[in-house]
Amino acid sequence: MKLFIIGIGLIGGSFAKDIRRLYPDTTIYGIDSNPSHLDEAMALKIIDAKSDYEDLGVADMVVVAIPVNALVAELPKILHKVGDDCVVIDGGSTKNLICETLEDHPKRRNYLACHPIAGTEFSGPSAAIERLYEGKTNIICEVEKTAFKLQERALELFRQMGMRIRYMNPLAHDKHIAYVSHLSHISSFMLGKTVIEKEKNERDIFDMAGSGFESTVRLAKSSPAMWTPIFEQNRENVIETLQEYINNLQKFKDLLEKGDYTGIYNEMNDTNKIKEILKGIPHNKQ
Repeated sequence: MKLFIIGIGLIGGSFAKDIRRLYPDTTIYGIDSNPSHLDEAMALKIIDAKSDYEDLGVADMVVVAIPVNALVAELPKILHKVGDDCVVIDGGSTKNLICETLEDHPKRRNYLACHPIAGTEFSGPSAAIERLYEGKTNIICEVEKTAFKLQERALELFRQMGMRIRYMNPLAHDKHIAYVSHLSHISSFMLGKTVIEKEKNERDIFDMAGSGFESTVRLAKSSPAMWTPIFEQNRENVIETLQEYINNLQKFKDLLEKGDYTGIYNEMNDTNKIKEILKGIPHNKQ
C-alpha cells in the first residue's frame, strides 16, 4: 500500500505509526507546508519519503490532517490529483462546511468524511503516538456518498486500529462536538487566561497549582492555529453552547452571592453523574 499523510503532526503522524505497525510493507509519504516537519518525520521514521501533490496519482490512501480552514481549501485540489481507486480521509473537527464544499466535486466518491475523537494537547511530528486511536470513536459523515469498496477498505483499517465507528450527519456532528470538545477547549483557554492575568507573579501559580488545575488547563496548550479555524467554522453552535455555559456559571455565582450552599451542593451533586457517563473512555498519556 502507498499511503500519503498530508500534515505530519499528532493526528497524521499517529495514523502513520499505526499503519506501520499493522502493515509493515506500506510505503508512507509525507506532505507538509512546514519543511522542518518533514525533516523531523523522516528522522523519526514516521514517513519513508517526502512528497507533493504531483505524486498523489499513485496513492492508495490519503490521510489529510491539517487545520479545518486548510481542509476546505485543499481537499478539492487533493481529490483532483488522486486516482479512482484511492480513498481520501480527513480528521477535521468540523464537518458541515467541508462536506458542503465537496458536495458536487467530481471525485466526491473518493472522500470519506471522518473525525476521530482522539488527541493530546501536543503538536508536531514528535507528538505522534502509536495506538492513539485504540478504543476511540471515529465519527463518519455521509458514508453513503463514498464509493462502497473504498469505504469498506477504510472501515476495515479503522477496525484493525481499534476504533469504534459512529455515523452522523454533518450538521448533528458539528452541533454535538461543540459541547463535548469545542467548549472544553474554550473553558481551558479562558481559565488559563484568567489565572495568568490575576497572578502576575508566575512563581505563585506554579507553587500553588495542583493536579486539578493542571488537568483543567491542559487543553490551553493546544495550537491556536488549529483551534481558531474550528471556532470560525462552527461559530453558531459554539456561541449557543458558550451561552449555556455562561448561564450555568452565572447561576453558580448567584447561588454563592446568596449564600445558598444547599443549592451549590445540589448543582455539584447533580453533575456528579458525569462520572458514570464518562466511565470507560480511554485516555492517552504523553
